Amino acid sequence: VQLQASGGGFVQPGGSLRLSCAASGLTSNAYAIGWFRQAPGKEREWVSIIDFLSDQTYYANSVEGRFAISSDVAKTTAYLEMNQLQVDDSAIYSCAADTGLWTVIAGTPQYWGQGTLVTVSS
Repeated sequence: VQLQASGGGFVQPGGSLRLSCAASGLTSNAYAIGWFRQAPGKEREWVSIIDFLSDQTYYANSVEGRFAISSDVAKTTAYLEMNQLQVDDSAIYSCAADTGLWTVIAGTPQYWGQGTLVTVSS
């Protein structure tokens, strides 16, 4: 399984960005894809997760109501629509996948993609 994250960039507070995580090598829809982020000097935290099998979505409290995770029909790409971005959202965002939903929630998914940098600044 390979994951390719893209879509990061520079945006002013209140702006929006859309991240994409393209997955290849998935053997079925029985995967969960998670977005994680890590800011300088801080621990990595999970942001949002989508279960490809059930389409159930999960959000960290810090992004609930501002971010939206989705997938394409083929279940090969996960998107993270980020709205009302704040300075504290600045971080390297990475996507990860595992067949176990709770493994992703626990922050220990088997497959990781490279990160994409999101900078929110005025």
